[in-house]
Amino acid sequence: MDKMLYISMSTAQQTMRSQAVNTNNLANINTTGFRADFEQFRSVPVLGEGLASRVYSTSERAATNFDQGTIQSTGRELDISIQGEGFIAVQGNDGREGYTRAGDLHITPSGQLTTGTGLVVLGEGGPISIPAAEKVEIGSDGTISIRPLGASASALAQLDRIKLVKPELNQIQKDADGLIRQVDGNDAPIDATVTVASGTLETSNVNAVGALVKMITLQRQYEMQVKMMATAQENSTSSARLLQLGS
Repeated sequence: MDKMLYISMSTAQQTMRSQAVNTNNLANINTTGFRADFEQFRSVPVLGEGLASRVYSTSERAATNFDQGTIQSTGRELDISIQGEGFIAVQGNDGREGYTRAGDLHITPSGQLTTGTGLVVLGEGGPISIPAAEKVEIGSDGTISIRPLGASASALAQLDRIKLVKPELNQIQKDADGLIRQVDGNDAPIDATVTVASGTLETSNVNAVGALVKMITLQRQYEMQVKMMATAQENSTSSARLLQLGS
């Protein structure tokens, strides 16, 4: 009886955690460049004194889905999307370098180039600062060119180049802050083969229909585990009554 209760209880708990991962994917369905998280269940024996006669369920974020999202045209000069594999290097809120596919770039009043969420975009020598200019262009290799105030239409000056990287997918993971980082903690080197397209953005790669179906499935699994716990309680009560009758 206790085995049944233990298994159903642990499974219900892990189903809730799995639902949280799936809900987070759904919540970011409209987040530029978002990468969906995978999760899976597995059985783990309870180790301790004696034989491992108890098994519980656990869920884990097995990996991240790095498939490319849909590329949409915006016509905005500061919007860029990575073509194929690769990432844009940014500075996380903790100061560490991280990588993202979100190319909705903005220039702050102080001249810093940031993503739509306020993360500072990194260039070949660190954070990118852009002075006041009449025009800002981003080339396919990430090169940033500006036309200074009062300059002629053809007077474009190269300012910096966005750091574009392409680490091996089996060597990276999504960190707690949502940024991609290398497993070994080192910064990825610049990769000249990564290109971007100006005036476009990459959408989230979350499959809305699939995530909704999974949400319903997980809800049913949770309800089934709760019913199993109730059944275990009823069986335990009936057994206690039988023992009382026999005494």
